[in-house]
Amino acid sequence: MFTTRPEIAGTFGVVASTHWIASSVGMSVLERGGNAFDAAAATAFTLQVAEPHLNGPGGDAPIILHDARTGTQLVICGQGVAPQTATLAKFRDLDIDLIPATGLLPAVVPGAFDAWCLLLRDWGTWELADVLAYAIGYANRGIHIVPRISATIEGVRRLFEQEWTSSAAVFLPRGKVPEPNSLFARPTLGATYERICREAVGSTREARIDAARNAWYRGFVAEAVDCFFRATDVLDVTGHHHRGLLVAEDFAGWSATVEDPVAYDYAGHTVLKCGPWSQGPVFLQQLALLREFDIADMDPCGADFVHLVVECAKLAYADREAFYGDPNFVPVPLGTLLSADYNEARRALIGPTASQALRPGAVDGHTPWVDHDAAGRADMVPAAGTGEPTVARLGVIGADTCHIDVIDRHGNMVSATPSGGWLQSSPVIPELGFCMGTRGQMFWLRDGLPNTLAPGKRPRTTLSPSFALRDGKPWMAFGTPGGEQQDQWALIYFLRMVHHGMTIQQAIDAPSFHTEHWPSSFWPRAARPGKVVLEGRFDDAVQSELAARGHQVSKGEDWSEGRLSGARIEPDGQMFAGANPRGMQGYAVGR
Repeated sequence: MFTTRPEIAGTFGVVASTHWIASSVGMSVLERGGNAFDAAAATAFTLQVAEPHLNGPGGDAPIILHDARTGTQLVICGQGVAPQTATLAKFRDLDIDLIPATGLLPAVVPGAFDAWCLLLRDWGTWELADVLAYAIGYANRGIHIVPRISATIEGVRRLFEQEWTSSAAVFLPRGKVPEPNSLFARPTLGATYERICREAVGSTREARIDAARNAWYRGFVAEAVDCFFRATDVLDVTGHHHRGLLVAEDFAGWSATVEDPVAYDYAGHTVLKCGPWSQGPVFLQQLALLREFDIADMDPCGADFVHLVVECAKLAYADREAFYGDPNFVPVPLGTLLSADYNEARRALIGPTASQALRPGAVDGHTPWVDHDAAGRADMVPAAGTGEPTVARLGVIGADTCHIDVIDRHGNMVSATPSGGWLQSSPVIPELGFCMGTRGQMFWLRDGLPNTLAPGKRPRTTLSPSFALRDGKPWMAFGTPGGEQQDQWALIYFLRMVHHGMTIQQAIDAPSFHTEHWPSSFWPRAARPGKVVLEGRFDDAVQSELAARGHQVSKGEDWSEGRLSGARIEPDGQMFAGANPRGMQGYAVGR
């Protein structure tokens, strides 16, 4: 039913990511003496050039790291915050009840650059200029673009030509969509990073990196964004033109932070995730629900397994909707949500048939609210590839994410999920050659919710890198792009490794699935209650059995679910990595 390709193995280092060139860049850094943190940063900056439809310099980057020297795991939060003028009253004045997906209004402070610089400064060994040299080279000389980039540009071509002309200048060279596999250069982006390197002046490596951070957040980058946002009326998905709220002061008032991960022990493993400013803890909540079931006795591609995982996901994601938000602003009851008593009561809700309800739990001191109107917005979401003229004009097309896993010869490890700043998200800032991210669309514009918009607050992002220890020792960095699916696909992968003995590559290759039962985090926040999507390689009998249990089941293409990658280290020092064959972009390399 699925392939059994061998994992990549090595004892020197392994790198896995969503693009083959970026993975090779990371391996190059390791071979030239850099550590995992240097390699991850170089990989990430290269991904901004190689996969501009999936991430960009104006996006976000949550990172989980393992420091072999101290034996500790930490999270770097590269999720930027809402502008100081982004208030509920402001959006009411604009007569907007859902923050739009595109344009300038949903822009938050771009967090990726500071997150990677912080990682490099405090854990890396290389100069920032050396790390950036790979991305600068590809931006200036060009990179061979994959077919999906061409398709994404074609999807917003009319918008670029008619409205976002600064984006047309970058992504429609000579007025045409770049052909798949053609060489595509970003000289303005290259010049931006070259200027960052010139301004990175100081007496120590750390001081030079801090100078680069200042150039970004208190210098010419912030100033260029400020000028563009103040002066430019931009068409967004509302069908109207709006100016942005992000200004230079918002950049200057923010920096990436370091915090402890959230942890949960399961079957001899400890899984680490980012905090509830991300959706990461839903992975742990699903484990808490699943731990009393005999998963090892289930067919990993059978109806019982799919039904159980889907029903647990419905409960965990209902709690995400009801309780998660930026813990700097709201109390999030993670202790209760991961407790044995709470999950025993929640587990009792799982029956032999599919639930059609969105059911958050009861937590003392909290009044849960979930959006029960989300199903009515499902018809606002365009079908992929429809090419409907209004959709093309407004730029409402799907976006996705990247993922990076690195282990070096010292045992340092990185799991990171950079995203945002997509070429289709907002217009290019002409002086910089890249656009801002639109993560602000994940806020609610309703008073009193954990994820309600507020100035300086982090939106509850879907970005969710994963890390696991086995018997208390660092074992595996893993993750996937996929929005709501990130903590579904990664969970399925993990369960199949732990309970069914699959290797990394087998667990990646095995046919996967997801549900769309709860409101999406992306505009227009639609839900499809009961919907389950199976990868095409599932047996028809599985689809029939799930339908008989009340699931609204459909099948996708044979290789359509997930873009997982992973890297692990065994007690003898051997390292293994695997990457996703779907889309023919992911790549793992080791030595």
